[in-house]
Amino acid sequence: MNGYEKEYRLGLYEKALPAGMTLPRKLVCAAECGFNWLELSVDETEERLARLEWTAAERRALAEEMFASGVPISTMCLSGHRKYPIGSEDDTVRARGMDILQKAVHLAADLGIRIIQLAGYDTYYEPSTERTRALFSENLRRCVEIAARAGVILAFETMETPFLDTVQKAMRYVEAMDSPFLQVYPDVGNLTNAAHGDAAAVRADLLCGRGHIAAVHLKESAPGIYRDLVAGEGHVDFSAAIRTAYELGVRMFTAELWCRDDGWRQNVEATGSRFAALLDRAANTGARSEAVR
Repeated sequence: MNGYEKEYRLGLYEKALPAGMTLPRKLVCAAECGFNWLELSVDETEERLARLEWTAAERRALAEEMFASGVPISTMCLSGHRKYPIGSEDDTVRARGMDILQKAVHLAADLGIRIIQLAGYDTYYEPSTERTRALFSENLRRCVEIAARAGVILAFETMETPFLDTVQKAMRYVEAMDSPFLQVYPDVGNLTNAAHGDAAAVRADLLCGRGHIAAVHLKESAPGIYRDLVAGEGHVDFSAAIRTAYELGVRMFTAELWCRDDGWRQNVEATGSRFAALLDRAANTGARSEAVR
């Protein structure tokens, strides 16, 4: 199921599956639902942050489960920096954010995770200021150095706040760091909200990331709504976004959705089928056209 032989690979965000399901079962379920990998969530809850403390034996056991299921954990969504941002003016919070980053990189290296999706926040629960932005830039350089030593790619998620809600904004930091270990992993739902639903503007923004988009989150959104929607309920033009990303050479796409207790499996399977059909169409058009010339 890992899909390395295909034209593209489609992953599944862990939170699409029931929270009470074990990780080994989630790997099997992802395979059963037609996905090629699972995206591990390390969010701001203490339960998920505790994953960064897994022992060598626990990491080895999970790696064995990946091989057994045929579904790797290829990416990590590191949203724990919402609570512990690396731009915080609080020294303790900022230090915890850096510790989280270092441990996340080490976990990724141990499990064979290729990409850590990095939340594009200087701060979240406190005001963004000139100082928080300066601290963010300073610590980002340290983060990139940590990732470079482990050979793990950090890639910005485009967020729901004005600080970093577009590829164009993310590219300012990518260009400033000038490292192969800092790229962009945009969320098309957030991009669509930033563009006020204008699919042409989303395309133009994606083109700003030429050569630096490591993967793409496929998530539905609506004006002012950033999560918990089923694909088709909002205003994201998935066909256009997928085609543009495919033209730019992106081959890793992640279905980002959240578990709904009523019919979660049907939602996961239907969403996967929908995105796979759009990706097949993009692959079959031979779509490396104007965007990469």
